[in-house]
Amino acid sequence: MSTSSPEAVKKLLENMQTDLRSLSMECKKKFPPVKEAAESGIVKIKTIAARNTDILAALKENSSEVVQPFLMGCGTKEPKITQLCLTAIQRLMSHEVVSEAAAGNIINMLWQLMENGLEELKLLQTVLVLLTTNTVVHDEVLSKAIVLCFRLHFTKDNITNNTAAATVRQVVTVVFERMVAEDERFKGIVEQPPPVQGNTNRRSVSTLRPSAKDAYMLFQDLCQLVNADAPYWLVGMTEMTRTFGLELLESVLNDFPGVFLQHQEFSFLLKERVCPLVIKLFSPNIKFRQGSSSAASPAPVEKPYFPICMRLLRVVSVLIKHFYSLLVTECEIFLSLLVKFLDGEKPQWLRAVAVESVHRLCVQPHLLRSFCQSYDMKQHSTKVFRDIVNALGSFIQSLFIVPSVGNPAVVSAPAGGSGSGPQGTAQGGTGPGGVSGTLTTQAAFEYRGTWIPLMTVSVQGSAKATYLEMLDKVEPPSIPEGYAMSVAFSALLDLVRGITSMIERELSMEEEAAAEFREAHPDQEWKPQAGAHLVWEEMVSACWCGLLAALSLLLDASTDETATENILKAELTMASLCGRLGLVTPRDAFITAICKASLPPHYALTVLSSNAANLSSKAYSIQGQSVQIISPSSESHQQVVAVGQPLTAQPQGTVVLTAKNIQCMRTLLNLAHCHGAVLGTSWQLVLATLQHLVWILGLKPGVGGALKPGRAVEGPSTVLTTAVMTDLPVISNILSRLFESSQYLDDVSLHHLINALCSLSLEAMEMAYGNNKEPSLFAVAKLLETGLVNMDRIEILWRPLTGHLLEVCQHPNSRMREWGAEALTALIKAGLAYKHDPPLAQNQRLQLLLLNPLKELSNVLHADIRQKQLECVLQILQSQGDSLGPGWPLVLGVIGAIRNDQGESLIRTAFQCLQLVVTDFLPTMPCTCLQIVVDVAGSFGLQNQELNISLTSIGLLWNISDYFFQRGEAITQELEREEEALQKQAQEKGETLNRPFHPAPPFDCLWLCLYAKLGELCVDPRPAVRKSAGQTLFSTIAAHGTLLQQPTWHIVVWKVLFQLLDCVRTSSTTADKEKIESGGGNILIHHSRDTAEKQWAETWVLTLAGVARIFNTRRYLLQQLGDFFEAWEVLLNHIQSAALSKNNEVSLAALKSFQEILQIVTPVKDSDKGGDALAAMGVPPVLIDPLSASGPGRPLVRSDSLVERLTRYNGAELQAPPPGEESALEDSALWWSAWNTWYRTGTDSTRPPSGPTEKLSFIPSQPFLTALIQIFPALYQHIKSNFSMEDLKKLGVILHGAVSVPISSDASPFILPSYTEAVLTSLQEAVLTALDVLQKAICVGPENLQVMYPAIFEQLLLFVEFSCKPPQYGRMETKHVANAKYNQAEWVALNYVPFAERSLEVVVDLYHKTACHKAVINEKVLQNIIKTLRMPLGLKYACPSESTWKLAVSSLLKVLSIGLPVARQHASSGKFDTMWPELANAFEDFLFTKSTPPDNLSIQEFQKNEAIDVEVVQLISTEILPFANFIPKDFVGQIMAMLNKGSIHSQSPSFTEAEIDVRMREEFSKVCFETLLQFSFSNKVSTPQEGYISRMALSVLLKRSQDVLRRYVEDERLSGRCPLPRQQVTEIIFVLKAISTLMDSLKKTQPENVDGNTWAQVIALYPTLVECITCSSSEVSSALKEALGPFKDFMQPPVSKVQNGES
Repeated sequence: MSTSSPEAVKKLLENMQTDLRSLSMECKKKFPPVKEAAESGIVKIKTIAARNTDILAALKENSSEVVQPFLMGCGTKEPKITQLCLTAIQRLMSHEVVSEAAAGNIINMLWQLMENGLEELKLLQTVLVLLTTNTVVHDEVLSKAIVLCFRLHFTKDNITNNTAAATVRQVVTVVFERMVAEDERFKGIVEQPPPVQGNTNRRSVSTLRPSAKDAYMLFQDLCQLVNADAPYWLVGMTEMTRTFGLELLESVLNDFPGVFLQHQEFSFLLKERVCPLVIKLFSPNIKFRQGSSSAASPAPVEKPYFPICMRLLRVVSVLIKHFYSLLVTECEIFLSLLVKFLDGEKPQWLRAVAVESVHRLCVQPHLLRSFCQSYDMKQHSTKVFRDIVNALGSFIQSLFIVPSVGNPAVVSAPAGGSGSGPQGTAQGGTGPGGVSGTLTTQAAFEYRGTWIPLMTVSVQGSAKATYLEMLDKVEPPSIPEGYAMSVAFSALLDLVRGITSMIERELSMEEEAAAEFREAHPDQEWKPQAGAHLVWEEMVSACWCGLLAALSLLLDASTDETATENILKAELTMASLCGRLGLVTPRDAFITAICKASLPPHYALTVLSSNAANLSSKAYSIQGQSVQIISPSSESHQQVVAVGQPLTAQPQGTVVLTAKNIQCMRTLLNLAHCHGAVLGTSWQLVLATLQHLVWILGLKPGVGGALKPGRAVEGPSTVLTTAVMTDLPVISNILSRLFESSQYLDDVSLHHLINALCSLSLEAMEMAYGNNKEPSLFAVAKLLETGLVNMDRIEILWRPLTGHLLEVCQHPNSRMREWGAEALTALIKAGLAYKHDPPLAQNQRLQLLLLNPLKELSNVLHADIRQKQLECVLQILQSQGDSLGPGWPLVLGVIGAIRNDQGESLIRTAFQCLQLVVTDFLPTMPCTCLQIVVDVAGSFGLQNQELNISLTSIGLLWNISDYFFQRGEAITQELEREEEALQKQAQEKGETLNRPFHPAPPFDCLWLCLYAKLGELCVDPRPAVRKSAGQTLFSTIAAHGTLLQQPTWHIVVWKVLFQLLDCVRTSSTTADKEKIESGGGNILIHHSRDTAEKQWAETWVLTLAGVARIFNTRRYLLQQLGDFFEAWEVLLNHIQSAALSKNNEVSLAALKSFQEILQIVTPVKDSDKGGDALAAMGVPPVLIDPLSASGPGRPLVRSDSLVERLTRYNGAELQAPPPGEESALEDSALWWSAWNTWYRTGTDSTRPPSGPTEKLSFIPSQPFLTALIQIFPALYQHIKSNFSMEDLKKLGVILHGAVSVPISSDASPFILPSYTEAVLTSLQEAVLTALDVLQKAICVGPENLQVMYPAIFEQLLLFVEFSCKPPQYGRMETKHVANAKYNQAEWVALNYVPFAERSLEVVVDLYHKTACHKAVINEKVLQNIIKTLRMPLGLKYACPSESTWKLAVSSLLKVLSIGLPVARQHASSGKFDTMWPELANAFEDFLFTKSTPPDNLSIQEFQKNEAIDVEVVQLISTEILPFANFIPKDFVGQIMAMLNKGSIHSQSPSFTEAEIDVRMREEFSKVCFETLLQFSFSNKVSTPQEGYISRMALSVLLKRSQDVLRRYVEDERLSGRCPLPRQQVTEIIFVLKAISTLMDSLKKTQPENVDGNTWAQVIALYPTLVECITCSSSEVSSALKEALGPFKDFMQPPVSKVQNGES
C-alpha cells in the first residue's frame, strides 16, 4: 500500500494521534510542557485533517509544528520517551511529510542526543531514514548529519562502531546517488557553462547544482581527511582513520565513475587531490627493502603498513580501471609502482597483494591495450605494458630461483603419491586450492628441486583476490606457499586469453568488413586502418618475450595435467595470433617452445636448436633483472609413457616420452590443425617435431598415408605403456585430420606446408642413404595425405609434390622408395578419379599433368618401383580407362617401357595392362594411338624374359587387327582428319610429312605397321614365337587384307612378305645344326626340333605356306599389280630353294605350297571349283584349309558397310575378269614358269649321287617325292596344250628317278608296307597317277599327241622290270628290306613288286585301248611288252614274288589276246616280224623254266601252277596254231617242238614216291600231247612240211611208248617180289595214259587225216600192253585198263584185203 493512498493517510493520522497520546501519557508527571505540546499537537492534526483535501501536503507545510512535541520529547533525554519520539519522527519521515526546516530541527536534536551518547543505534537509523526517504536535507544540515555518523563510528561501543561505519558508507552513497539523479533530471536542459576563471580555485563550486555541490564537498573533505588535513565542509569531525577514508574513497570511485568523468570539477579533484595522495601514501612501500637494516640508512624508514597498502592498491586498481583516460601520466606512475612491488626484496604479503592487483589488470584486455597505446607506442615513454608482462615473468622465475618459503622437493616421493612432501599433504586438505583425498597428486610446479604447489585462486577470466579483500586484518597475514605463484600463473593465462581473444575478435570483424567491402566494390582495394594493426603488433611484440620465458618455464615445471594444458593453450593461442598478425619471430618462438616440450629433454633436433639459439641470445633486461629463456630441467618427475628410438642417422640409445610430451604433442597437432593457415615457414618446425614423435612412438604409414601403430617387429626398442597405447589411435587420427584440414588452407599456406614436408622428406632421405635401416616415412606419407585432400586445386601443388616424390622413388633404400612410389601412384589414381571442375575430359592439360609423373617413373631403374607403376596403370585402366583420352600415349608409353633386363614379374604386370587395353579400351582411345598399341604389343612379343607373354602378345596383335577390321570405317575417317591437320601443319612449316609407309593412306599405314611388327616377330630367335607370329601374320592378311587399297598390296608383297621370306631363308640356311639339349629341366624337345636348324625349318615352312596361301587367295587382286609375273617368279624361286633345301620338312612343305598356288586355276565359275576338278583327276586335296576361319580372335561380324567397302577396294576381285586372250597368255606364262620350277626341282632332287656314298648325301624323303609327283597332274592341266615329247622325256627321267630313291631304314616301318602285303607306296601311286593323267589327256587330245603313247609304254615297262631287277640309286648300297636292321642307318630298297605289277596292269590296260594305234604298232610296243615279260616268265619260281610271274603270265595272255589279231592283221607290213621269235622264246622260257619250285610247295599249289601252264598251251592251241598260215614257219616249228617236248614226260628226280604221280605235270603233258595230236590230225595242214612235223612227232612218241612198256615188263619179271622204283611206275603209268589219250584222239579225228603208219604202230602196241597185265602195281593195272579199253574200236571182223596190196 503506497504512502499516499487514502487508507495509508488515514492510518498515518491515527498513528500520529496515538503517538501523541502516548507521549502525553508518558510526560504527564515529569514533563508537563511536553504533555501540553502533545495535546495541542493532537488538536493541530485533527484540524489539518478536517480542513485540507491533500492532507499530506498540509502536514508537510506544518511539519515544524507537528514535529515539535516529539523534538521536545527527545529533549527529555528519557530513554523510553526518546525511543517513542524517534519512532514517531521516523514514521513522519517515511511518509515524506517533513519540510526542510523541520529536518534541520530534527538533525540539531539528533546532534544533541549524540553528544549525550543516547540511543546511538536509533539515531543512526533515524539519520538514514531521513536521508534516504527524501532530499530535503542539504548543505550544512547534510554535513552535520554526516559528521554525526562519523562521530558515532568512533565510539567505544563495537556495535555502534560497525553500524555507524555501515551508515557512513550508505550515506556517502546516498549523496552521490542524489547527484546522479539530479543529473538525470537536468539531462535534457542545455546550460550555459559559466566562464572559467583563469585560476580556478579548488573550492569553486558555484557552477554545480545543489546535490552535486554536496557530493563535491563531501568528496573533497574525504581526501582532506585521508591526507590528515582539516575538512572544509564536514565541520565538527573529531577523529578519522586512513583505512576507513581509503575504503570510502574506493567505493565512491568504484560506484560512481560517471560523476568524475562528466564533471570537470570532479575530474579536477581526481587529478589534484586523489592521485598525489595515493603516491604520497605509497612512499614507505617503495623505499622499503626487506632485510636491509635500518642502521645503514641515514633516516629511519617507515615500514609498509598492510591495511593501508592493501587499500591503496585497491584504490589504484579502481583508478586505473575507471579513470585511466583522465589520468594517463598518473597511471604510468602507479603501474611502475606495481611492477616494483613484485620485486623479490619486498615482503611476501606485499608481493602477494601486488600480484593480485596485477591480476586485476590482466583480466582487462582493453585496458592493457590502452597502456600499450599510451606508453609503449609513444617515444621516450616507459614501456609499461612490456614491463608488466616481464615483471610477472621474472616474478615467477624468482619464485623458482630464490625460494623464499618454498621447500626443496622431496625427490624420492613417488610420482603418483599423495603429495610431494609434508607440506603438500597438509595443503591437500587445507590449502585454498587443495583437493581433499589422498590418491590425487597435488597440482604443483617443480623445477630443479623447488616444489611449489598450485592452488585454484580464481575462476578463469575474473580476478578474485584473497588478500586485497582482507579489510579487517591489521597485521599482514601469512601467505600460504604457492599462493603468489598460483595468482601469477592465473594472471599470465588471463593476460594471454584476454589479449588474444580481443585482438582476434577485432581481426575477425575487420575481415568481415573487408569481405563486405569486396562484395560491394569488387574493383577497389580494401585498405584496413593502419592504426589498429600497429597496436596489435605492438602489444604482441611487447609481451611475447616475457610470456614465452614464463610459460616455457612453467611448462617445464608443471606436474599437473590441467596446468600443462592451460600453459600449452596459452602458447598455442599466442602462436596463432602472431601468425595471424604476420609476426614471424614470435610465432616461431612459441611454436619452438611447444615443439621442444613435445620431445624428450635435450633431444637433438637441429631445426629447433637453431631456432632456440636465436631466441636465447635475446636476454631481456627489466630494471636490472634479466629474464632468461630457461633451458628445460632434466629431472622431471613425470610419468613415463613410452620408450622409443630417436630418429637419427646413427643408431643411439633409447629416449623416453612422458605423458606431458604426449600432451604437448597433442597441442602441437591442435595448433597445426586449427591454425595451419598462419604457420607459414614454421610448418618446418611443427612437422619435424611430429615426425620425430611419430618415429619414437613407432607409428608407421598405412594406406592413404594415415599413420597406424606399427607392429611389434620394430624390435624391442619401442616400449609403449597401455596409457599411450589407447592414445595412439587418437593421435594418429588427429594427425590424419591435421592434413585433411589442409584443404581449408589458402594456396600460400598450402605451399608452405608442402615445402616443409618436402624438406623434411629430403632430410629423411639423407639419413636413409647408405644404410638399410627403416627410414622415416612420415613426410612422404603426409605429402600423400595432403595431396589427396587438396585434389580440387591439385594443379598448384602437383609439380613440387610429384617432383619430390619422384626423387624419393629413386632412393636406394627400398622401404623409402616403395613408399615414394606408393604415394605417387595413389595421388595419380586419386587425381584421375577426382571429379574436377571442369572435368578432366575437357581439361587435357590437367590430365597430362597428372599422368606425367607416371611416365617419369619409367626412368627409375628399381624393379619394385616399376612394379608399383605398372600396378597403378592397371588400376587406372580398370577405373578410368574410358576417360583417358589424350593421356593414352603416356599410359601406353609406360606400359611399353619394358626392357629385357627387367625380370619376368614386371613384364607380366605390364602385359596385364596391355591385355586390358586391348580387350576393353581400343574403342575409347584416339585412333592415332592405335599405332602405339601395335608397337607396344610388338615389343612384348620381342621381349625374351617370358615366352608365354610373347605368345599371348601375338594373340593380342590378332585381336587388334580384328578391331581394325570391325571399326575400319570410323578409324579411317578419324585418321584422315588427323592426317589433314598434320599435312596442314607440315605445309606451314615447310616440311614434308614424316610417317612410316608414307604414300599409303593412313589406315593402310596402320595395317602395314601391324604387318611389319608381326614380320619382326616372325624372325624372333624363339621358335614358338616365330610360329605364332607367322600364323597370325598370314591369318590377318588373309582375313583383313581386303581392306587394303590396291597400291598398298604392292608394299605388302614386296616389303612385308618377300622380305620376310628372304630373312627366313637366310636364317634357316645358316642355322646351327648342333643338338639343343633339352631346355631347362623337365621340358623334353622332340627329336624333330632338337636343333636350331630344325626349328628354323618349321618357321620356313610356315612362312612359305602363308605367302603361298596369300598368293592363292588374293590372286585376282595381285594380278592387277603391274609386276605380278616378277612376284610369281620370286615366289617360285623361294619354293624351289625350299624344296631343294636339305631338310625333309621344308622341302615337303615347299611342295605343299607349290601345290597350293597351282590350285589357283584361271577364274573358275562357282559351279566347278578348281579343287573339284583336280579331285576328279585324282589329285589328293591339299592339306592347308583355305580361309575358312577368321583366325583365333572373335568371329568376324561383317557389317553391310564393310561389304560395300570390299567392293570399293577390290571390285576386280568380286567380278572375275572377262577371259581375254591377254590373261590366257599371261596365264600360260605363269604355268610354264611353274613347270620349269617343277622340272628343276624334280631333276635336282631325284638325281642320284654320282660319287661313292660313304659320306651319305641327302636323300629326299618319300613324302617329298610323292608330293612332287602329285603336283604334276595339276600342273599338266595348264600346260598340256604345249606339252611336247621333249617335256615327256624330262618327266620320265624325274619319275624314274623318284621311284628309284631308297628309304632310310628308320623310316621304312612308317612308309613300307610289310613285305608280304602287295601294297603300293603313295609315291608309286603318284607316279602311276601322273602317267595315267598323261595317257588320259592323250586319249582325248588331238591326233598329234598319240605319238606319246609308246613313250608312256616304255616308261611303264621300265617300271615292270623293277619286279625282277630293282633300280639302282647311284652306287648306293641298298639292302633288301627283310635284312635291314631298324636301328642302323642303312638304306632300304623298296619292295618294287607291287609297283611293277601295278605298272604291268596299267600296261595291259593301256595296250587294250591302244593296240591298234599307228604309233603303238610302229614303235613295236607289243614286242617290247613281250620282251619285258620274258624276264619274270623266265625266272618263274626265281622271281622275288610269286605273284609276279603269275601276273606276267596272265598279262601276257591278255596282251596276246589283243595283240595277236593285230599282229596277224599287219603280218604283211613286217612290223611284227621281230616279235615272233621273242614270243617263242618267252613260251619256251616259261614252260620249261630252269628254276625249281620251292620245296614247301603244297600239292594244291603245284596243281594250280600246272593249271597256269595248261592255260598257256591252250592259248597256243586256240590263238596261234589255228592261224599257222599267217605265222612264220620257223615259229610254228618252234611251237611244235615245244609241244612235243612237253608231251613227252620228263620227270624231276627229286620228288618223293608219294607225290610223283602229281608232280609229273601229267595234266600238262596230256594237254601238250592232245594239242600236238589235234594239230597233227587237223585237216587244215597247209603245208606238207607241217604235217610231216606232226607225223614225225607222233611216231617218235609211239616208239617211245613201246620201249617203256617192254622195259617195264622185263623189270617186273626180274624184280620178283620187290616193287619197282617209283619213277619207273610213274613213267609206265604216264605212257599208258598217253596211249589212251592217243586212242581218244584217233577216234575223234577224220580217218582220212590219219596216216597209215600211225595205225600200224598203234596196233603194234597191243601185244605189249597185254603182256603188262601180270604186273603187281594196282596203279599200273588201272591205267592199263584205261589203255586197253579203247582197242575195242579196232576190233572188227577182218575185211578183204585192202587194194594196193598193202596190209
